[in-house]
Amino acid sequence: MKALTGVDTDRLKEERERGITVDLGFAEYQPTDDVIFGVVDVPGHEGFIRNMLAGATGMDLVLLVVAADEGVMPQTREHLSIVRLLGVHRLAVALTKSDLVEGEWLELVEEEVGELLESTPYARAPIHAVSSLTGQGLEELGDALANLGREAEEKGTDDVARLPIDRVFTIKGAGTVVTGTLWTGQLQEGGRVKILPGSQEARIRSIQVHGQEVLRGRAGARVAVGLSGGRVGHQDINRGQVLVEGDGWEPSWMLTCLLSLVPDSDWDLEQGQRVRIHVGTSEVLARVALFDQERLRAGEEGWAQLRLEEPILARVGDHLVFRSYSPVTTIGGG
Repeated sequence: MKALTGVDTDRLKEERERGITVDLGFAEYQPTDDVIFGVVDVPGHEGFIRNMLAGATGMDLVLLVVAADEGVMPQTREHLSIVRLLGVHRLAVALTKSDLVEGEWLELVEEEVGELLESTPYARAPIHAVSSLTGQGLEELGDALANLGREAEEKGTDDVARLPIDRVFTIKGAGTVVTGTLWTGQLQEGGRVKILPGSQEARIRSIQVHGQEVLRGRAGARVAVGLSGGRVGHQDINRGQVLVEGDGWEPSWMLTCLLSLVPDSDWDLEQGQRVRIHVGTSEVLARVALFDQERLRAGEEGWAQLRLEEPILARVGDHLVFRSYSPVTTIGGG
């Protein structure tokens, strides 16, 4: 990601020591004069899928990274399933470390990726071989991403504002700051907001988009929101909560959903089964109450009620992903 954006998105000492992404990283990327991206670098390792899910929420475009010397891995397939379940419409593929393999091997890996995408909505996704060491293919990849970015529809601002929080920290002199991808509406400096679930209320002290101070942030943008108020502190806010405007929001302990299992799942979904539910940046445990049947099998869908062990904020039409309780793997979505 550093070769593409110029920013080292591995913020943690552990990430640099181990050479793998553990938590979310953030960068700004402008491949052309007319397109600018707010980048969320998510973990690829299967042990950190929960962090990947938190970062992938609200995306217009996903860059799927496949190492050319390894090819398609199990986590590649799981990431692709999650992207589909979240309703992301656009995808591109980067074949990294292409300088480490022979041309024939690179062709085989590209074929393998093409076969993986063939039966998905991303069958025509651009695939580019790149090298962070030599710079090969990075310009072409940037052009492909810019073309896909131009296809993204601008989100309206006449809806109520909702910001799933993926990070919270304190800046000296600026107070508590939360970040995330603004799902709907717009946020304006001086506006009154709430953090739900919970009882925190605050005023918007400042807004940044792509590192620049602005008076308002619009839906679809990566935003950092500085908060002020006696009832808000960074120790009381966590990833998974949602910053909202207005009084109509109510956290819920139950969700009624149309669930579907991924076609290649080894799991069935049974009446009363305990699962992990991901909505926005939140993860909660739940029991499944199927409406019309006792079991769903791979590739099947059905209506169910999810009885949550903690309340979350959700809305009609939200995409969710559910994973098995143990061992943890992605089963489906809704």
